[in-house]
Amino acid sequence: MKNVTDSFVSLGHWPSAGSFGFNTDILATNPINLSVVIGVLIFFGKGVLSDLLDNRKQRILNTIRNSEELRGGAIEQLEKARARLRKVEMEADQFRVNGYSEIEREKSNLINSTYKTLEQLENYKNETIQFEQQRAINQVRQRVFQQALQGALGTLNSCLNNELHLRTISANISMLGAMKEITD
Repeated sequence: MKNVTDSFVSLGHWPSAGSFGFNTDILATNPINLSVVIGVLIFFGKGVLSDLLDNRKQRILNTIRNSEELRGGAIEQLEKARARLRKVEMEADQFRVNGYSEIEREKSNLINSTYKTLEQLENYKNETIQFEQQRAINQVRQRVFQQALQGALGTLNSCLNNELHLRTISANISMLGAMKEITD
């Protein structure tokens, strides 16, 4: 401690300017130099350091603010996307339900139209069979009638002679005349 006080006392007794040397007394020189450097740094660097810290603080706050805005926008977009997803899912469910009901309706319509077509074909078949039966019956009747007529004509021709033939014609004419008088 004596060295520190000696250095303050000996300030007035400095050697002349012609000699230059290093003070090797660490305890006497370093605390003074350090206190001067620190004082200058604090005095002049306080504003610069404060400005740097304020700028850094403003950048951090701006980044946080921007991040919050981006986060809010992202949340809003996420909600919109979720709403669109719900809407699309509901539409898909509706399409699925409508599709199934449409398929069932088409299936039912197809079955009904097939039954109607089968019923019509059955009716056409029955009508065709009936028509063909009627035609066959008519053909058989015609043949039977033709054969009966030929048989009757053959019998009449073999049994009739001219006199009998004339009497039959006269009788038929008189019957036609009597029928004509009745109708008049």
